[in-house]
Amino acid sequence: MNGLFQLYGLCVLALFLKMLVISCYQGYFRLRYRAFANVEDAAFVGRAVMAQDLPQVRRAARAWANDLENIPLFFVLGALAIALQTPDDVTGLLFCAFTVARAIHTLTYLGGWQPWRSLAYGVGLACLLVLAAMIGKALL
Repeated sequence: MNGLFQLYGLCVLALFLKMLVISCYQGYFRLRYRAFANVEDAAFVGRAVMAQDLPQVRRAARAWANDLENIPLFFVLGALAIALQTPDDVTGLLFCAFTVARAIHTLTYLGGWQPWRSLAYGVGLACLLVLAAMIGKALL
């Protein structure tokens, strides 16, 4: 099996687990405080519906939404980079840097830490842009 493909698979798995943790984080706060925005969920635990989610849940939801804007792009660009046989060393570095940047972005988003959140976002975006440029070069 191609080493770059294995690295890509590990990064995809790590990003999946990171997103799963965000989902569990939201669920933890909803269950801990029995604070639900959906009628059926609140009724299930015998509580009134919350007008809005807890701050921790809202922040995690925004981090999740940001992941949904970025991580699928990585999945597609990463697969294309492997298929088009972009240079292994640079591509592997970009895979790892993107994965670490997204993990740091999530942690800094949940913690409300600036400018670190923006820096992590910028690193992840730069990785996607370089992957796209490498793919463009390989296609031309």
